[in-house]
Amino acid sequence: MSLSDAQATPVAPDSRPAAGRATLAGAVGNLLEQYDAVIYAFSATVMAQLFFPGDGATGLLLTFGVFAVGFAARPIGALVFGYMGDRVGRRRTLILSIMLMTVCTVLIGLLPTYATVGIAAPLMLVVLRLLQGASTAGETAGSATFIVEHAPTGRRGLLGSFQQVSSGLGFLLASLVSIALSLAFTEQQILDWAWRLPFLLGAVTGLAALWIRRSVPETPEFTALRENDEVMENPLRGVARRSKAATATAIGFVGIWSIGYYLFLTYIPTFLQQVAGVERAPAQLSNLLCIVVFVLLVPVFGRLSDRFGRRPVLLTAVGGFVVGSVPLMMALSTGSLPLVYASQLVVAALLAGIAGPGPAALAELFPTDVRYSAMSLGWNISNTLFGGLAPVLATALIAGTGLNWSAGFISLFCALLALVVVLRMRETAHSPLP
Repeated sequence: MSLSDAQATPVAPDSRPAAGRATLAGAVGNLLEQYDAVIYAFSATVMAQLFFPGDGATGLLLTFGVFAVGFAARPIGALVFGYMGDRVGRRRTLILSIMLMTVCTVLIGLLPTYATVGIAAPLMLVVLRLLQGASTAGETAGSATFIVEHAPTGRRGLLGSFQQVSSGLGFLLASLVSIALSLAFTEQQILDWAWRLPFLLGAVTGLAALWIRRSVPETPEFTALRENDEVMENPLRGVARRSKAATATAIGFVGIWSIGYYLFLTYIPTFLQQVAGVERAPAQLSNLLCIVVFVLLVPVFGRLSDRFGRRPVLLTAVGGFVVGSVPLMMALSTGSLPLVYASQLVVAALLAGIAGPGPAALAELFPTDVRYSAMSLGWNISNTLFGGLAPVLATALIAGTGLNWSAGFISLFCALLALVVVLRMRETAHSPLP
């Protein structure tokens, strides 16, 4: 199909509003999932004092270790939620994932600290982070599947990009709440009780997301499978038989995407304060600016991928990370505010170039009967290997080498891997879903 054919494809009269409602339902739940996962990382320095008292560097390392624990549960969550999504439907599975994440986040906000119950406090934190990780595994790929399957051909890149807009908004909300907390309360008040507020806020957003999601129908793709009695009895076996290569492609591609989120967006505020010597307020403000620019650019790149194809947009962004990973970390490590702000803007543009086409590009790799399972496995294995370990590896690498910018090599490795993978991907933007 040519580009002109794709652009001329008629859209059913009711498909636009249905796709719009599905996009909202998928995006709002994903926003909450990302907020709940990221607010913990943004609270790292406080959580270290409350749950891992003692040496500052060791406590911070342990805190990011618990952050990584949440990622360790993601492959298991991908197996469970992916299986459910391909067996009982996308909508019901996504409702369950949002309920689990909301409960876990509120419970973190109610936890006693180490000073109150000793070692039981970090142990309970680990359990809740594991459950959060499993929930996020079901949500991330599931919401992308839900949105893209509702989208008409020729608009999958644009509508799918709003799954990543919602991720950025989740980061943005977490950043805003973190900044508001630091402005409204003293350090002692935060340590005493105010640290709980960002987690308890998850109850409000969770209920709103659940209400919206319950009002949207199942995707046309899965509905057709069910009506034709073509729902696969064991989707995981189907992935192993027919989609191993595509799943490996997803793992290699998502690595740099995950690094963009969890090294540059999540870890950098802590890095700027602890390593580069930047004050808390400008460190958070630069991160906030980065996220705002990212959110604005993501749908632009999603739309460009509908027009010109997924591969050209992805290759440009991944190539930018290959060239820029180490120089960006060097600039950030100087602590110079102009360089910090400029670097954050570059990161925002490069990451948006991946995140815009990304959800559609991944969904287009897999057939409908195993799409939820295969996307969940590929996305979450990569997130675990690269994203979850990024803050821990960065902290350890800097401590071991004495080079404040050495974390850039983590990004460079993932960018090179993604470049090889994207070069081998076929163009799928103007074809129907497989």
